[in-house]
Amino acid sequence: MSTFTVRQGKRYRAVIRLSLLEQLAGNDMIGERLRDAGFVDVEVTGHGALRQAVATWSKEDASAPLPSQVVEVDEITEA
Repeated sequence: MSTFTVRQGKRYRAVIRLSLLEQLAGNDMIGERLRDAGFVDVEVTGHGALRQAVATWSKEDASAPLPSQVVEVDEITEA
């Protein structure tokens, strides 16, 4: 399991791959989980096994292992 660091005020994009049972979760439920973790301005799109989430980290910088469902995560930089 890899570790990822989020930084306060930075925006991130994640690709989420869900198991068959997890696919029953709606995008609103996934967004709520991200808000509970400390993200704001959360947008979740997609359906079925693959979802994409874009959100801003609102808390202090932190590092944690990525959940197995997160297959890719990148910081969104301004163009």
